[in-house]
Amino acid sequence: MDQAGMKGIDPDVIFHRFSDDAWEKTSVSIPSEIALAIHVNRQELVTILCTPSKLNCLVLGFLYAEEIIAGMDDVASMRVCEEDSLAEVMLKNPEFKLPTRRTLTSGCGGGVTFKTHEQGVDSELVVTPQEVLSLMKQLQEQMVLYPQCGGVHASALCDTQNLLVVAEDIGRHNTLDKIQGECLLKGISTEDRLLLSTGRVSSEMLFKAAKMQVPVVVSRHSITGSAASHAHDLGIALVGHARGTRLSVYSHPERLRANKTS
Repeated sequence: MDQAGMKGIDPDVIFHRFSDDAWEKTSVSIPSEIALAIHVNRQELVTILCTPSKLNCLVLGFLYAEEIIAGMDDVASMRVCEEDSLAEVMLKNPEFKLPTRRTLTSGCGGGVTFKTHEQGVDSELVVTPQEVLSLMKQLQEQMVLYPQCGGVHASALCDTQNLLVVAEDIGRHNTLDKIQGECLLKGISTEDRLLLSTGRVSSEMLFKAAKMQVPVVVSRHSITGSAASHAHDLGIALVGHARGTRLSVYSHPERLRANKTS
């Protein structure tokens, strides 16, 4: 697909570059961004800054993470209009009381959550460092938007060998909601899987992973102190700086073994 037809990219944006004491007029592709307003039962719930791809997945994943829905059976109808930057969701329970207390998160793009509770993960999953590093390499190879324009994060839901769902967005947290929403639509289980991210993992990312019952969360970059602390309590192996032949494990190292028989 060419750049002009690719979701999430604004092609041929004109800019002026200064280099070697001279100006040059040129063009570049950059990530698209919209402010998507989500209305539930005809009430405005939240506006999310996001990349306009997999918007239906983003909406469903966000509603699931915030425990507004427990699955597709709770949704009576949904309409997502990118042109109007609007998502309208009707629940089967018209009397559902929407949450009102919001917490601003550290997610790029102005993250917001209504939930701050912790839900532990019960899993027997064990992986090897080699499997984790191989999966991270696969994620880098499957990214679509980043090689074209940069400026976005990517995440993936995996088993120990393959990537199952991949999402890209300007917001790290949005990528997890897109993954959750796609799994709801396609009936893919998120339990006993791994979550990979190219961006920093902070506490709200851990809470989303715990909601998905994912026991291993991996970042190509750094993790926050709060994320490491919560990962211990949640039963999640938190892995950072996973690139090349190296990685660092900040919690539950028993989930990673040099080989699974040791």
